[in-house]
Amino acid sequence: MIILTPRRLHLGLIDPSAVLGRRFGSLGVALENGYEVEVLESDSKEIAAEGEDRKTIEAALRRMNSAYGTGMNYRVEVKRAIPRHIGLGSTTQLSLAVGLGVVRLRNLNLSVEELAKTLGRGRNGGAGVYSFAYGGFVIDGGVKGDFPPLIFHEDFPGEWAFLLILPELKPGLDEEEENPVMAGVPGKPEAAMEISHRILLGLLPALKDGDIKAFGEHLTAIQRLVGKHFEDYQGGEFREDVKLILDFLIEKTYGAGQSSWGPTVYGLIRKGEFQRLSEEAHDFLKEQGFRAKVELGLPRNAGAEVIGQNTFLNRLIRNVAGGRE
Repeated sequence: MIILTPRRLHLGLIDPSAVLGRRFGSLGVALENGYEVEVLESDSKEIAAEGEDRKTIEAALRRMNSAYGTGMNYRVEVKRAIPRHIGLGSTTQLSLAVGLGVVRLRNLNLSVEELAKTLGRGRNGGAGVYSFAYGGFVIDGGVKGDFPPLIFHEDFPGEWAFLLILPELKPGLDEEEENPVMAGVPGKPEAAMEISHRILLGLLPALKDGDIKAFGEHLTAIQRLVGKHFEDYQGGEFREDVKLILDFLIEKTYGAGQSSWGPTVYGLIRKGEFQRLSEEAHDFLKEQGFRAKVELGLPRNAGAEVIGQNTFLNRLIRNVAGGRE
């Protein structure tokens, strides 16, 4: 079977200080063009993936086997990947894709929360998990002892999109680097309170009203406030090496921010504005000496998709082909 996942754009964490007893709380939106992963039963473990994707797949298979006795004999091939550690949720999306493939092949009855906990996902926020499960715009209710609950899910307006800029800069923190930061960050209660206010009486009403201008203004303000939680770890509200690009996006789009630890940055736009703005972005990046990709980030209002296959027939075809070599 083939599993198609979203990419996840991280729009921020609410409260690392746990003022009201719940840590973090995350906002995210699902985008098209995530992983395409094939998971098949096999007579042995076969992994067709590169670099860290291979390690993530092996870890997911081990965790599933340890929890549910599902074995390790699968063929897993990454046919399309999300670049690693650039702020688009690669580890969570790939882990859940492999886990979901195993769940379907073994006819297990697991919720996405149970699967995520088994795979060690969602410990610092559920935006990636719920983007995988449902797509659209999601907010979780923070971590308190177990798993962050989904508290808001809404389709993202189809005529809205994101101008994504993926600079060729230092990758964001990986999980080993991130863990001590997330465990130790004190957070700033006053920032958490303003973020919460802007979400409840700014961002969400704007989304319901389809008001892209108001949504973007609150999104930019929230991103700056989120940056205050982590400025001691990244040198300011945003990474210093993407600040010029963010200034451009804030000027040219309805709202802008840095996804997770970056370096991916984004600006909220209407889909029809992409061609003009992408040309302006390319000119700006060239003038400033940045090497970067500019992409259209289309919202995905559905979770991961499973495309079934006749696994017995696929295995038979591979065996026959192998016998001819």
